[in-house]
This record gives sequence, C-alpha cells and structure tokens, in this order.
Amino acid sequence: MAKVKLTVVESKCRCGYCKKGDSYIVDDLCPPICHELWNCMYPLVYALKNGASLDYGDIRSPQFDVKCPDGGRVWIHGEISEE
Repeated sequence: MAKVKLTVVESKCRCGYCKKGDSYIVDDLCPPICHELWNCMYPLVYALKNGASLDYGDIRSPQFDVKCPDGGRVWIHGEISEE
C-alpha cells in the first residue's frame, strides 16, 4: 500500500497542532493532527493509499488539498510519497 505525504501549507490552528511547513508520512497510523481535520481528509488519504486518482482542479491526479472545518484555519496538501 502506498504512503501519503501530508504538508501543512497554511495554519492558523487554534489548538497548535499544525504549523506551516509541518509534514507527515501516513503509513499505518494517524498523524498528530486534530480529529476534526483528520476526519475530513481520511477518505482522500485512504483513496490515495489504494491507488486512486482524485479530481484536482481540471485534472485527475494522486493528490488533494483540504481545509480545516473550523473556518479553513488549516490547509493541508496530500500526495503520494516517494519516501
């Protein structure tokens, strides 16, 4: 199964979990981010781990962008990891 790299693009996180520039490799465990944000992105992470291509703008690509459900305070970019 593929690994997914998550990178924090922007952050105004109230809880201090995410800082701009943080990155995580998702293999088997949830990274140290809040559950609300993880719940938003988990279906996309699961899809990439299983070989899917997702709608990304006008193309299909193995990547995604997701924003925090708390007013978009955190923006994360996810993509297949080559590591």
